[in-house]
Amino acid sequence: MNPTTRWITVAAGLLGLLGVALGAFGAHGLKATLEAHGSLETWRTAVLYHLLHAVALLALAGWRDSHGGASVKAAWCWLAGVLLFSGSLYWLALGGPQFLGPVTPLGGIFLLAGWLVVAWNAWKRSEP
Repeated sequence: MNPTTRWITVAAGLLGLLGVALGAFGAHGLKATLEAHGSLETWRTAVLYHLLHAVALLALAGWRDSHGGASVKAAWCWLAGVLLFSGSLYWLALGGPQFLGPVTPLGGIFLLAGWLVVAWNAWKRSEP
């Protein structure tokens, strides 16, 4: 496994681990707090997008060997997207400062950009 594929795979594993841990923590340890804030659904949304992109990163590591630099761009977009999108939702769900609200859509843009990189690269590489 080359170093780039390795870091994408490690990032996928750590993102998946953290997503499962935060999902369980929200469902058990923070449930009362999240319900009191009326933000249990916000937490669930954060976990859903977090875990979905951990799995996507893992698939990207396998795709990387034939798509090189595009996979690295997509990986960075998804990592930034999870940090900004899910991270801001986690914080907001726990009663964090409201100024973080505009960070969430910025994270969503990074998530979308990663998917666009994947689609564009597949389109460019289509074989006859």
